[in-house]
Amino acid sequence: MIKIRDLIHDYIKRDEEGNPAGTVRAIDDVSLDVKPGQFIAILGHNGSGKSTLAKHLNALLHPTEGTVWIKGMDTKDQSLLLDIRQTAGMIFQNPDNQIIGQVVEEDVGFGPENMGVPTEEIWERVEESLKAVEMYEYRKKSPNRLSGGQKQRVSIAGVIAMHPGCIIMDEPTAMLDPSGRKDVIDAAWTLNRGEDITIILITHYMEEAIRADHVFVMDKGRIAMQGTPREIFSKVTELQRLHLDVPQVTQLAYILRENGLDIPEGILTKEELAEALKKIGKAG
Repeated sequence: MIKIRDLIHDYIKRDEEGNPAGTVRAIDDVSLDVKPGQFIAILGHNGSGKSTLAKHLNALLHPTEGTVWIKGMDTKDQSLLLDIRQTAGMIFQNPDNQIIGQVVEEDVGFGPENMGVPTEEIWERVEESLKAVEMYEYRKKSPNRLSGGQKQRVSIAGVIAMHPGCIIMDEPTAMLDPSGRKDVIDAAWTLNRGEDITIILITHYMEEAIRADHVFVMDKGRIAMQGTPREIFSKVTELQRLHLDVPQVTQLAYILRENGLDIPEGILTKEELAEALKKIGKAG
């Protein structure tokens, strides 16, 4: 689905008068592959390069050096721009910046309409997309009357209606409360497992990466670590050196292990921790 080789992205710095004043390297020699149907999490602190990388995945930015292919399409090829963006849809942080319709179903149908999809098929897509994110009952409502999490679900439905093979989610829960964050991640998970849509989740909330198939950790524009969630979150001290936390339950398990309890590394859920403590209790 996605192939990146030797990607470099330099931003041009400008002085107060707007004149070029050097460059800043945001992405520094990144190569990675994403297979169709994978759920990928990309983690990193602010300024690590993860959001710049996200913008390369549907050609909002073009490489300074290197190449990005989306389903075999080179993002530098301007003639493929529309096809790339239909293949890899983008969800941003603020749902208010993405919703333009006065009614939920009109907003979801906006993308397919611009693609020239026949009217009858548009309404079929709107229905299936809203059902996929469990927002069908809100189809006649104004988006302004929805919660942040519900608005983000509508944004996701709008992308799904364009029938992408991949959805890139650039910190989609950054402006949401815990309930809204859970709603959005649950929706992404359902689409990935139920509809086989490739999900690229860029986030700084560690808990959101637990269910990913593979995790990339970025630092200073490079991939500093990669592996399964269990492999990544078992390296607590390395993540802390990169100014990242681990899921709270993983942190608790780490502290207990450091204090002598025989708990395995890479605990990801409360259930796993409870089971490990139960075994210790039986052994005792």
